[in-house]
Amino acid sequence: MRLREIVFGAARAAAVRAAARLGVADALGEDPATAEDLATAVGADAGALRRLLRALACEGVFAETADGRFAHTEMSRLLREDAPGSLHHIALWCTEPWTWQAWPLLDQAVRSGGQVFTSLYGKEFFPYLHEDAPESARVFDRAMTASSRQSAADVADLLDLGGVGHVADIGGGQGHVLAALLEKYPALHGTLLDLPGVVAGADPRLRPGGALADRAKLVPGDVRRDIPVAADLYLIKNILEWDDDSTRRTLRNVVAAARPGARVVVVENLVDDSPSMRFTTAMDLLLLLNVGGRKHTTGSLLARMAEAGLEVGEVQPVNAYLHAFHGTVTGRPVPAEEAAAG
Repeated sequence: MRLREIVFGAARAAAVRAAARLGVADALGEDPATAEDLATAVGADAGALRRLLRALACEGVFAETADGRFAHTEMSRLLREDAPGSLHHIALWCTEPWTWQAWPLLDQAVRSGGQVFTSLYGKEFFPYLHEDAPESARVFDRAMTASSRQSAADVADLLDLGGVGHVADIGGGQGHVLAALLEKYPALHGTLLDLPGVVAGADPRLRPGGALADRAKLVPGDVRRDIPVAADLYLIKNILEWDDDSTRRTLRNVVAAARPGARVVVVENLVDDSPSMRFTTAMDLLLLLNVGGRKHTTGSLLARMAEAGLEVGEVQPVNAYLHAFHGTVTGRPVPAEEAAAG
């Protein structure tokens, strides 16, 4: 029966997507409601909506009461757009139309070890997203913003930046983590480095006129080509997942830019030694499909950091799905087996 449930996994994902697109979680208040009332609120067929809600209730997303009404659960509340830690946009992103075309080709990706996206859509993933699927690109941006905001506080709570004068957020997206660090440490200065179009949409707190602008510098650039930033600590979060070549170039660029003794903190999802293995291994397969990338094991990330000339010390859990690898720039490559052992 468990295998039967697994092979119907697409139905569960589709049900979550349907509930998010219909806005059911937003329409349901604190009191249980009938399927008829909810159907009126979201513009749906009452009978079909009841079937959708019952399927979701079997997974703990909404709950059906003894009198046939539906109530919120901890998970269904996360589908509300206004919920703290909302997963509304992330749920939509992980079930975008292109994913339904790509997943059936997973066997091809496993055979070849590379992405299938180019053969499927005629161009690589990000050009397709921004040139051919603008609505999907907007969903991606909202999902990444939501994810970054949720993890920013956790990263800021974890890092001890006592004695650090300047932090560089490498490939830091809109800079939510950097903003959280600058707010926590009033004397800290920071630099956000990312692609020009990304930096242009940085967190308003970091842009000119923003509350943190006098301590923040926005630098457009490609981290795989050059990192023109001198800092006491370099933060690299969730960007070492595309391919080994990009990972190696990014880490080496950081080491080339840094002075000996500078700290480097890499924050990533892991596909081993993690309480969120079902989540991270699924992300790993999606990366294989769309960009030919991968999530790291502890050993593979330690090896890449050592190759770049980083001496890795502590590895800490940030939350249930992220780990932080604390490194120091030594200027000399450390053998991968030595790093993995230590």
